[in-house]
Amino acid sequence: MVPAHGMSDSIDSTESGHVASYYAASANAFPKCPELTEAVDCDVCVIGGGITGSSAALELAGRGFSTVLLEANRIGWGASGRSGGQAIFGFGCDQTKLERIVGRDQARQLWDLSLESLALMRDRIGEHGIECGYRAGQMHAAIKARQRNELIEWQRLLQDDYGYESLRLIERDELRELMATERYIAGLFDSNSGHLHPLNYTLGLNQAAQRAGARVYEGSPVLAVEEGDRITTVRTPGGQVRCRYLAVCCNAYLGNLVKPLRSKIMPVGTYIVATETLGNDLASSLIRNDMAVADINFVLDYFRLSEDTRMLFGGRVSYSKIPPPTLSRSIRARMIKVYPQLAEAKIDYYWGGYVAITVNRAPHFGRVGKNIFFAQGFSGHGIALTGLAGSLIGEAVAGTAERFDLFSRIPHMPFPGGPALRTPALVLAMAYFRLRDLL
Repeated sequence: MVPAHGMSDSIDSTESGHVASYYAASANAFPKCPELTEAVDCDVCVIGGGITGSSAALELAGRGFSTVLLEANRIGWGASGRSGGQAIFGFGCDQTKLERIVGRDQARQLWDLSLESLALMRDRIGEHGIECGYRAGQMHAAIKARQRNELIEWQRLLQDDYGYESLRLIERDELRELMATERYIAGLFDSNSGHLHPLNYTLGLNQAAQRAGARVYEGSPVLAVEEGDRITTVRTPGGQVRCRYLAVCCNAYLGNLVKPLRSKIMPVGTYIVATETLGNDLASSLIRNDMAVADINFVLDYFRLSEDTRMLFGGRVSYSKIPPPTLSRSIRARMIKVYPQLAEAKIDYYWGGYVAITVNRAPHFGRVGKNIFFAQGFSGHGIALTGLAGSLIGEAVAGTAERFDLFSRIPHMPFPGGPALRTPALVLAMAYFRLRDLL
């Protein structure tokens, strides 16, 4: 446990190798996988043991491909095992923006796939018996009148133009009955979205992939990828993998591994705290229907209750790759602004990590050369969509790439400024949006 007071804000790792988070402390048992110490051959090598990589391995092994998955650390070590755990419809950009980027017809097909990603997530939880505490219900909340109008227009667009009937606008009085806070004036509730324990979900997917026949190696960082005409060689410190196809599922932790992909994503730090257990009475009074909540500020707060009645609250981001100072205290202050009644609640855990965003906030899928597939840049909407991404990679490897190509046709620009200046340029841009949140 990491108490809120009298401690520095460094984020350490546990003995298991995961970052020291509430999720790691409450993770299901997951036997450690071996390191790669030899040369192996397979049909497909998957790099990355998050939701995307584990889903790809599950899909590929289920289709009869010999599959090897390489993870540099532990399964679920990255964003998949650290996130806010909210599984939400749509994408990091809204449908109106997506229509401008790709046209109405393709935007509608992509919307349908986003809904399929939610259904696929629930199906896999049930089919593979994944114990991850999934609960239905998520709400986007408005703080001011301008944002309430945005929610009304959002609901109108999705109901009238896309036939999405799961949304319900909740006005101030009813919202007060659902949540013990004065901060929000309206909310857009979605019964089709929900929330879960992201690390346990990732571990469960990976175990299902192993049962399907995938070979999984942890502690096996990829040092180099050597692409040939028919065979790609993937080298680690202790061995190598020769494969016909490669699936790159590294997202924010890609580094320089596949250089053509690096300029299209930006790693962004995001941070969460978990309170002590609050007890059923207090916890149920805070969010009476046990939904997950996110406001619609550009720099947003998001929160939900854990199964054991903790408040999990995320509310800080870092675009500069430098963790904010006094991390747990600053997020705690944001939490108390929403729920003053938690002023005396202790913070038992705080943690963070990187997610990857794209310039347009749409996901970035595609190919490099003939036989390397990738999916990245989920821009904060990864819990459900990453699972679909892995499945679509499996479909594409098997020769049915139409659905994968719906995503690969989304145009993406590199972040401006090049390797040296793109982070300072983004920090300046984000300062503008922070100011806009205050208006």
